[in-house]
Amino acid sequence: MDHPQAGQAAAGARRAAWMRVLALAEPGELDGAFCALAGVPAHQTVRPAQTGMAMVRARSGGTGARFNLGEMTVTRCAVTMGEGVVGVAYVQGRSLRHAEQAAVADALLQLPEWHETVQTRLIEPLARLHAEKVERQARVAAQTKVEFFTMVRGED
Repeated sequence: MDHPQAGQAAAGARRAAWMRVLALAEPGELDGAFCALAGVPAHQTVRPAQTGMAMVRARSGGTGARFNLGEMTVTRCAVTMGEGVVGVAYVQGRSLRHAEQAAVADALLQLPEWHETVQTRLIEPLARLHAEKVERQARVAAQTKVEFFTMVRGED
């Protein structure tokens, strides 16, 4: 027998994955892909896109004690669509349009009749573009890699 919390956890993980793609998308790429969606239903704004600051925390070595690394600019937005579906977005930077489009996409992905369309026309292409960008950056970084070696001096 499936546990109800397991299904909720899986749904939460899927939502977190698409929200990550939307947040990491370049604003221009998101705008282009979003404009390709035809007939997007109207939405109502719950929280208009607004910019603020968020404290970034880190751990030394990934496992040490937490410390405040610094602040970063974040823009957030929340919208609602029919049937009480709420879409939210938090994106790095000051792009109000990026935050609003990401929130609308989040809401659409929660609607069964829109999920597959938004997934194939918006999320998958944006995820591919992000993966290509990461790969390009890794190739550039690999070009600057320096390998050191130590020669053992023989004893006479």
